[in-house]
Amino acid sequence: MTDSPVQSRELAASSESPRVGVLLIGMGAIATTLVAGVEAIRRGIARPFGSLTQLEMVPSAEDPNQQVPLAEFLGLGSLDGLVFGGWDINPGTGYDLAKHSGVLEPTLLEAVRPYLETIEPMPGIYDPQYLRRTEGRRVKPASSKYEQAQAAREDIRAFKAKHKVDQIVVMWCGSTEIFLTPGPVHQTIPAFEAGMKANDAAIAPSMLYAWAALQEKCSFVNATPSLTVDLPALVQLAETNGCPISGKDLKTGQTLLKTILAPGIKQRMLGMEGWFSMNILGNGDGAVLDDPAAFKTKEESKLSVLSQILEPERYPELYGDLSHQVKINYYKPRGDNKESWDNIDLTGWLGYPMQIKVNFLCRDSILAAPLLLDLALLSAAAQRAGLKGVQDWLAFYFKSPQVRQGQPEHDLSRQYNTLQAMFRELHETLVAQPAAVR
Repeated sequence: MTDSPVQSRELAASSESPRVGVLLIGMGAIATTLVAGVEAIRRGIARPFGSLTQLEMVPSAEDPNQQVPLAEFLGLGSLDGLVFGGWDINPGTGYDLAKHSGVLEPTLLEAVRPYLETIEPMPGIYDPQYLRRTEGRRVKPASSKYEQAQAAREDIRAFKAKHKVDQIVVMWCGSTEIFLTPGPVHQTIPAFEAGMKANDAAIAPSMLYAWAALQEKCSFVNATPSLTVDLPALVQLAETNGCPISGKDLKTGQTLLKTILAPGIKQRMLGMEGWFSMNILGNGDGAVLDDPAAFKTKEESKLSVLSQILEPERYPELYGDLSHQVKINYYKPRGDNKESWDNIDLTGWLGYPMQIKVNFLCRDSILAAPLLLDLALLSAAAQRAGLKGVQDWLAFYFKSPQVRQGQPEHDLSRQYNTLQAMFRELHETLVAQPAAVR
């Protein structure tokens, strides 16, 4: 009996590059667009636009005048070394879920259908208290939260054994949960584990996955604004078990533009009276954000950007009375093709008013998928290099970056410079001096 194309590719990759399992929590539009996209790229029928790890060229360590691909510079290996799986609260294969999401054109989707049909998401952890606009149709038994988290650990072990991967990166791509702030149950590992056993209402499903992943020594990425792994207890667990963690809320459309435009406006010392942002979105994420409790989680993430960049406390005359508003409206006909409008009221020389208006017609999942790919590969590389705990240097990818201490940097150019500096450090550890890898 001959191997299938997928099996043959996995066998070939096993000796050539690190084998990394990527487990996606919530296999909706963003997750399935990532998986389908990677398979299309592996088949040579699409290109990885938007991904630094796949397209960026950097100076060679041996000859700065020569440019080499970033993946080669960091020893990331080929995409053949990635194996995907995950959890979802809806039935169906990866193909079924991708088709339901409606992001990809039928021709492309059918081309990668054989691979997507091999992916059967495991039953997910569901709590209607946290996702009030969705229904869990394929869920783990409603036992204690501790037992649900233990079941997720067993899923991770089974996946690792079945696919013989060297590492696993777990990524929370589920819908945005209701707004939460850290409480007593989130402060220490013993308190958190006792809270799981007692079904403490302050422990959300995303936190259960994060605990399970960290206990299994997996890297963890929070792609949403939910309070997930940015808790003292889970940060401590990540440090103890040697796991890189990062988040939160992928920087895709409107906020990406803010982190590009706002630093330039500030550098020119132009005043700003207001920035009004409006979004319409018709996918599953938009439906969830129609719930005010979930939207507040998103709003907190989006609003944090401008104040850090503009420094109103330092420049009160320019930005001290800024009116910054963000609105998201669920509009079903738009689907995954999000549209955002921004109106920026500026003040120039002698106090004369000016305006900038931006209309961005973007594709939410198309912008997010390459970020997930980079984060999966870079998180795995960080763990191979012995890095653990919060990875501040990955702030480039997030709206509201998780940091070890202090306030996160939001200026995209500064984030990019930090990222490039870490690339050089990773090269030294993983490529130039591989014996130093722990």
